[in-house]
Amino acid sequence: MIVVPLGTSSAAPTRERHLSSAALISDGRILLFDCGEGTQMRLKHAGLRTSRIAAVFITHLHGDHYFGLLGLMSSMALMRHKDPLVVVAPEELTRVMHLLPNIRDHELTYPVELVPLPACLSHAVVYDTPEFFVEARALAHRVFTVGYRIQEKARPGRLDVKRAGALGIVDYTDYQALKRGQPVKGPGGRLVQPDAVLAAPKAAPSFAYVADTSPCEGGVLLARGATLLMHEATFAGAMQARARATGHSTAAEAAAVAKKAGAGKLLLTHFSSRYKDVEPLVEEARAVFPATEAAQELERYTVVPTDG
Repeated sequence: MIVVPLGTSSAAPTRERHLSSAALISDGRILLFDCGEGTQMRLKHAGLRTSRIAAVFITHLHGDHYFGLLGLMSSMALMRHKDPLVVVAPEELTRVMHLLPNIRDHELTYPVELVPLPACLSHAVVYDTPEFFVEARALAHRVFTVGYRIQEKARPGRLDVKRAGALGIVDYTDYQALKRGQPVKGPGGRLVQPDAVLAAPKAAPSFAYVADTSPCEGGVLLARGATLLMHEATFAGAMQARARATGHSTAAEAAAVAKKAGAGKLLLTHFSSRYKDVEPLVEEARAVFPATEAAQELERYTVVPTDG
């Protein structure tokens, strides 16, 4: 998995930073987390094709997190996009989309699967593939807000062909069955179990996206053991009261979430426009959680487990 921050600014863009969005690339597909105004231009600047977007995950309905979605969908239709698009978002977005010209189902060139999230949601798996799944958890913001975590599914460890041969297993179809976790019959009908010939399962990478929230249990659960956590850090510690009043986090609070959750690495994002230089926020966070960086727009971050 590769994560590309597209926009890291809070509420309004600056000359250096754009509105909230992050792209995750996995097996040639793009998953988009939030879609602030201008996201389709940031995708172009990142060299990412909109034709590869399989799903969009919106955290909440403050404009800086979703106003770019409708323009993106319209542009995809103009380019005669054909593949299905999944849109996961608070259920209010469904009503918005049904009102706007060019976004209604019969006016698009591709099918849209809407996954509406009710305000009572606590936790749900909202997107599932053979390779990975995405779960959502409620966060603590001024309006109903969710965070997301994409988790690759465990992959079997390497098959020891010599060991399998010593046990009489030489057929390729038997190798495949063992990798799927199925026992196979050896000489004389003796069952050979997968753990007899497979190394330990490979560590499965994960990415947590926690935007627009005060520190909360939902954020910690999304970040638990995550290979990479992208967490909002709207304010420096001196503005903690402001952060609490507006339903946001300070950089140190984001770091505390990463530490409590045992995340591997923390990327800070969603910086208030009052901070032209965010290095002081990074320093505050590193005092709590050393493996911290400020998310750099258009940079590519490979999500690799430390023991992978």
